[in-house]
Amino acid sequence: MIDVQRRLVLIRHAKSAWPDDVDDSDRPLTERGRRDAPAAGRWLRENAAAIEFVLCSPAVRARQTWALAAPEIPAEPKVKYDDRIYAASARELLAVIREIPSTVMTAAVVGHNPGLEDLVQLLTDEPAELKTAAIALLSSPAAWSEVGQSWAAGATYVKPRG
Repeated sequence: MIDVQRRLVLIRHAKSAWPDDVDDSDRPLTERGRRDAPAAGRWLRENAAAIEFVLCSPAVRARQTWALAAPEIPAEPKVKYDDRIYAASARELLAVIREIPSTVMTAAVVGHNPGLEDLVQLLTDEPAELKTAAIALLSSPAAWSEVGQSWAAGATYVKPRG
């Protein structure tokens, strides 16, 4: 029997600015964020280059993070901007992930804290800290529709810096 592993890549947006008179969802990346996002992409190229599907928050900082990371990987995944990811709890993120097509083996979510940290803890039963531009790579033989408590047996964490 072949052990087929689904891989879930959770990417926290890179460092964002706090300009006056800008809605939270419209906050752009800082200069550091614009350096760190491509570094995250380079790490993905070496460790999760086969991303087929990306779920991304529509917030400017998340969209910019993915736009700067994506050119670093050889894959050209389908990208879906999903309003439900912005300000989502771990349970709300589960609902979004469970909708990933069953044929997808490697998927990414570009989003925000505290939802992403809480999601990692839910999926691995271990606390997680995801600083800006941090990545958590999880894997499981279970289907996307089965994502839930203890879905993954641990995670790999990295904080790429540019």
